[in-house]
Amino acid sequence: MLHFLCLPFDALSLRQLYEIMACRQAVFSVEQKCFYLDADGKDLSAWHLMGMDSQGRIAAYARLLPEGVAYPNYQSLGRVLTMDFARGTGAGKALIGQALEEMERLFGKGPIKIAAQTYLIRFYGGFGFQGEGEEFLEDGIPHVHMIRKP
Repeated sequence: MLHFLCLPFDALSLRQLYEIMACRQAVFSVEQKCFYLDADGKDLSAWHLMGMDSQGRIAAYARLLPEGVAYPNYQSLGRVLTMDFARGTGAGKALIGQALEEMERLFGKGPIKIAAQTYLIRFYGGFGFQGEGEEFLEDGIPHVHMIRKP
């Protein structure tokens, strides 16, 4: 069971920011071998949702973006990850469920657009997201845009 904490960038402690960046690097740069500028400027406008395990480690994470930061006329979430030690435990489902609740609380009921890794289409579909457009490569990994209407 995860304990969730959702904070804007300026409320993150240095330790929390370090842990978030370490998790993102471990999953995206090391595991998935994606080399891109992670510090893309969007973190400053984002809310950072951390799911911590009983030991206080970040087990799951998502970056919540208000309308217009990632896509015009859409809220978005990204940098979604589950750490290797928490995979298969339901942490990912708990994270997305919590992310959707937090986004509605923070940003209101608006449409949400994401760039989902193609193998996760069914996963996100379970939360009401529907594919839009053609598959595309992002950082060498197949993705598809998905939208969840309010």
